[in-house]
Amino acid sequence: MSIKLIRGIFFIGALYDGVIGVMGILQPNLAFEIFTVTPPNHPAYVQFPALMLLIFAAMFFQVARDPGAWRSLMLYGVALKAAYSGIVFSYALTSGIPGMWVPWAWLDLGFLVLFLGSWYYSGSLTRPTARH
Repeated sequence: MSIKLIRGIFFIGALYDGVIGVMGILQPNLAFEIFTVTPPNHPAYVQFPALMLLIFAAMFFQVARDPGAWRSLMLYGVALKAAYSGIVFSYALTSGIPGMWVPWAWLDLGFLVLFLGSWYYSGSLTRPTARH
């Protein structure tokens, strides 16, 4: 895995979460209407998580700029992706969940793997090399 690839992964992750965040702020009921799922009783239940996604998007842009310097932030991205995909998949396997959530859980699982791989590889960017 190259530094250029890591930058690209986090740039795409920032765009992904950023677009979802903006849509959640501006059109909090849009996804519910598209998938014919009853929305929550107040838009704040969508807008607060949307703002959190915008915060994570800003963090992912920071990591994309300099993965070696911001390596410690990568694990927060792993945690975000694990939290979302873990919740969705656990409900999908037990009591059920509207299907509108599942594709995003698969995408987040993919980002989780890529972020974890990036974190692992980027450790060599921050460690001094051994002298022989």
